[in-house]
Formats: sequence, structure tokens, C-alpha cells
Amino acid sequence: MGKDSAIGWTHHTFNVAWGCQKVSAACDHCYAETFAKRVGLKVWGPPKTTERRVLSDKYWKQPILWDHMARDVGERHRVFCSSMADVFEDHPTLAGERLKLWPLIEATPNLDWLLLTKRPENIMRMVPDGWRDGFPANVWAGTTTENQELLERRWSFLRAVPAHVRFISVEPMMPRPMRPPKEHTRLLHWAIIGGESGPDDKRRELDIDAAVDLADRLHDQGIPIFVKQDSGRTPGQRGRLSDWMWSLKQFPRSTP
Repeated sequence: MGKDSAIGWTHHTFNVAWGCQKVSAACDHCYAETFAKRVGLKVWGPPKTTERRVLSDKYWKQPILWDHMARDVGERHRVFCSSMADVFEDHPTLAGERLKLWPLIEATPNLDWLLLTKRPENIMRMVPDGWRDGFPANVWAGTTTENQELLERRWSFLRAVPAHVRFISVEPMMPRPMRPPKEHTRLLHWAIIGGESGPDDKRRELDIDAAVDLADRLHDQGIPIFVKQDSGRTPGQRGRLSDWMWSLKQFPRSTP
């Protein structure tokens, strides 16, 4: 996990740590937890009883190289932070690692940092004081909203975050209809839609009609949409998605 990510909507992944605690239905079949267990790490569980794995100084230098690469080719590159953790988890280990993250973000102006969390209620109290009146232009703030209840709850916090790009990740989308959040035409800048990947006996199947309806509503309001995948055994599968749905690989406009 790092340069040239397999996740379709980002160039790179960067982790402040490894490990997390499950908080909602989207976490039930967490790929990051499965991967961590496969390599022998017990880093999933409550902060009071479970450690988080920290990364080396060499690892933390990678984004500087990515920033130079993006600058040299005249492009902006996206960095998903964090694929193996939640950057806004209230864990003592992450508190220290975040103190290294903020200056790293500010030192990499050619990278757009996608801070995706299931804990948007923590964002404003965990970012630096200097960000509270306005995030750096290269920070995108997002939250996972797998069903309507969590969309409404988590959006109520995200909508107040002063980021230039605010986005929702409806992935994995639970098999029920959903509607975009209120004020989405002003405050929502991007949406990711995707089904769950995994073994046949565990994954929940994407409701194609519900996914199309949500995409239609967002599209009609001019919200860029990235459709990542249908539900399937492996990630990134087109599956049952129509030509129109599969063609939706849009991004918000970067501000810098």
C-alpha cells in the first residue's frame, strides 16, 4: 500500500497507522482488518485494550517523493489517508501520528489529501488550530455513508468542515434506497458509489436500482460521481453495472 494504489479513485495510499475499531455496518467485513490478521497483527479493537501499528520514518518520507513526481509531470496526485486505519480515530497512538501528518500535508502542495473517515464528529477538534477557519487547499474531507441513517448523521458533521472539497463515500452501499444529503448542491463536491467485494457467503449485494437512482439524483445536481464497482468476489468489478454507470469516473475540480 503506497504508490500506484489499486483503488481506482486515488493515485497513492498513505497510512498514519494500522488498526481501528469497528463502528458501523460498513466495517463488518473490513478488508484492512482481514489483511492485518493475515500478516499476524492484532490491531483491531477498542483503544483501551488494542495497540495500533506505527510506520517507519522511511515510510513517512514517501509523500515528499510523490509530491516531487507530481510537480515534475505537472499533475496533481491524490493520496487516500488512511486505508488501514481511520485518521480521526480517538486513539492515543493516532494522536501522536496526526501531529506528523499535518505538516506533511502542508509540505506537499502537489498532492490532494483525501481524509476519509467514519468519525466526522472528531474532525474539527483533531485538526490544527490554524485549519479551523479554513483547510489547506489540498485537503479533501470525506465520510463513509453506507446507508441513509449514517448519511444524515455523518453529513451533519462533515457539512461544517471548512474544506475546499467535501465528499461522501457510499461504499459499500447497503441494499436500500438512498437520497443525497440536504444542501448537497452547495456543500457536497463529490460522491463515490460502490458495492461490497468479498466471498459469496459474506458480501452484501449491491442494489443496482438503488445505486442508479442515487447516481441519477447526484448527476442531476451536477455532483461529480465516481462509481467504483459492483459487488463481487474481487474489487473493481463492473459486474451488472450499465455502460452509463460504469462510465462515471468523475472527480471534483482541484482548487490549487
